[in-house]
Amino acid sequence: MNFSSARLAKVKPAASVMVSQLARDLKAQGRDIIDLGLGQPDFDTPAHIIDAAHQAALAGKTRYTPMRGTTELCDAVCDKFRRENGLDYAHNEMIVSNGAKQIIFNAMLATLEPADEVIMCAPFFGSYRDIVLAVGGTPRTIICKPEDEFRLTPERLQAAITEKTRWVMLNLPSNPAGAVYDEAQLQALGAVLEKHPRIILLSDEIYEHIIFDGRTFVSSAKALPHLKERILTVNGVSKAYAMTGWRIGYGAGPKALIDVMIRVQSQVSSAPCSVAQAAAVEALNGPQDTVGQFREAFQRRRDLVVKHVENIPGFQLKAPGGAFYAYIGCEQLIGSKTSNGEVIDSDTNLAGYLIHEAGVASVPGSAYELSPYIRLSTANSDENLNNAMQRIADAVSRLTRV
Repeated sequence: MNFSSARLAKVKPAASVMVSQLARDLKAQGRDIIDLGLGQPDFDTPAHIIDAAHQAALAGKTRYTPMRGTTELCDAVCDKFRRENGLDYAHNEMIVSNGAKQIIFNAMLATLEPADEVIMCAPFFGSYRDIVLAVGGTPRTIICKPEDEFRLTPERLQAAITEKTRWVMLNLPSNPAGAVYDEAQLQALGAVLEKHPRIILLSDEIYEHIIFDGRTFVSSAKALPHLKERILTVNGVSKAYAMTGWRIGYGAGPKALIDVMIRVQSQVSSAPCSVAQAAAVEALNGPQDTVGQFREAFQRRRDLVVKHVENIPGFQLKAPGGAFYAYIGCEQLIGSKTSNGEVIDSDTNLAGYLIHEAGVASVPGSAYELSPYIRLSTANSDENLNNAMQRIADAVSRLTRV
């Protein structure tokens, strides 16, 4: 019996999760595998955040919370936006969910009609596409080229817009390419969106604090104040505070949009875990020292991987401006042969070759709608990254290029 709806049949499992599951399976078989597939900080959640959760549980804060989130967390999110982004939001303009991904799901389910299109910039986080497909919308992909540093340009945006366009998704800095937008670049995109009043901008800013080389992060809503009523800002505590497993994301936008998103959440999951919300309050309000420490470590690791890639023939990588991934071009290796004569005819094949021959798990660029590339997570120890890159270099050197 087939239990899948036609709509769900189009949805793929998350590629990074599948790769990491394969890595775990191979490890269980006794293989020495370095998993650079899953994108999450390798640091422990800071102790003061864990203690806040512990104290909340001891104090009996273990019951249902308001659907949009606790008053304390809404206050903390409002303060964060004001302090760090120069943005003013009220409680009725925000929602707290089970991770940033649920914020996006709530928004798409709440607003998309079957014919509606969502513009997304390849390479993009694969869940964007699958969430849109799951709720019956139509993804519309714009290829963002390496010569544009994988950023969306106003010309490409304008060319992609149709009468069916409902959303444009931006991720800044981006997963997987680390693309960063400055204020002028956001304003140029805003000038296009201003001509199309039906379109809503989703600005996924989950990697906001993981930005390198002295760059200054600018939130889309801050750069485009005249479009603030058409912008949903998505963020969370997972990446900046090493809290992926706590599952707390938040969104801010116009009240009418947040209201329908809360209606969706009320039937999908209700509010997120009360104790995790208490931890998020401490993350946002408490000491911020570890945020800078994590960023410094991620930049050092980025530099380490970039240096290794420079010495691997067939790979190309310009230092990403943010996030903790290396999106490595591998076009020169397509068509090469392994020692047993198998042809590497895609980035998917190359990723398979690297996990089996080098013991390094990576995600093929096809998962992000732009090939041929492989994505490595740099959220790992310096030792593991050095080891992994040496293994990759050795495995690539054994390929015969034709």
